[in-house]
Amino acid sequence: MIYPIIAYGLPVLKKKARALEKDEIDVQKLKEDMYETMYYAQGVGLAAPQIGLDIRVFVIDASPMTEDEPDAVAIKKIFINPEKIEEEGKEWSFEEGCLSIPGIREQINRQEKIRLKYFDENWEEHEEEFTGIIARIIQHEYDHLEGVLFTDKLSPFKKRLLKSKLNNIVKGKVDVDYKMKFATKK
Repeated sequence: MIYPIIAYGLPVLKKKARALEKDEIDVQKLKEDMYETMYYAQGVGLAAPQIGLDIRVFVIDASPMTEDEPDAVAIKKIFINPEKIEEEGKEWSFEEGCLSIPGIREQINRQEKIRLKYFDENWEEHEEEFTGIIARIIQHEYDHLEGVLFTDKLSPFKKRLLKSKLNNIVKGKVDVDYKMKFATKK
């Protein structure tokens, strides 16, 4: 099932997501639906709050991003109840976008490594370190679970410059090729 992507301006995107209980939902179905929604919208990551669920789950498929990084390994996986153990390394800038904030891309600084503890779809616990573009995608999606958007990382001046574009997203005045749910009607 393809879910509509929750647009900037809806409260679920700014709320810290809660832990998912083991038998609360069908995780396999959720994973399939999240991948289907992400691929339909041409994303490389999708967090549960972006489809209106306030649970700590995100999926990534970094294969489109790794084509430009010869050393990067394409990773496709689900992260359930991830906990950030540490971020480290030199900060680097990269132009990020977000399915919930269409039409806006900005340079964001992030550290080059992240270590997470998380569960997979079989409720097996993992602890892994990720680097480079994979770490960036994970950091972006993890931020969604914390109620943080990439635009929150911009300077006040940059936010003022984007204010009218962000207001248009709230009002549904955007042109996208995927279903979205907006704070107000067009």
